[in-house]
Amino acid sequence: MPYFYVYILETDTATKHYYTGFTENLESRLTAHNEGRVPHTSKFRPWHIKTAIAFTDKKTALDFETYLKSASGRAFSKKRL
Repeated sequence: MPYFYVYILETDTATKHYYTGFTENLESRLTAHNEGRVPHTSKFRPWHIKTAIAFTDKKTALDFETYLKSASGRAFSKKRL
């Protein structure tokens, strides 16, 4: 059964930055972020996974990612994740 992941990355730099994303392959996606192949995250490398949640339904995972990127979702993730 395939899994779909919603993840939150955190920088290893002194000034903390976070990035929320979706992927079907968590390991290769983290590698892409750390190799600078993702323009939005390339200047804050290196990254590590702070939180990753696996879903069996792609639409549910994408909906959750959209929620986490909203104002209330960011507040939720700071408090709970």
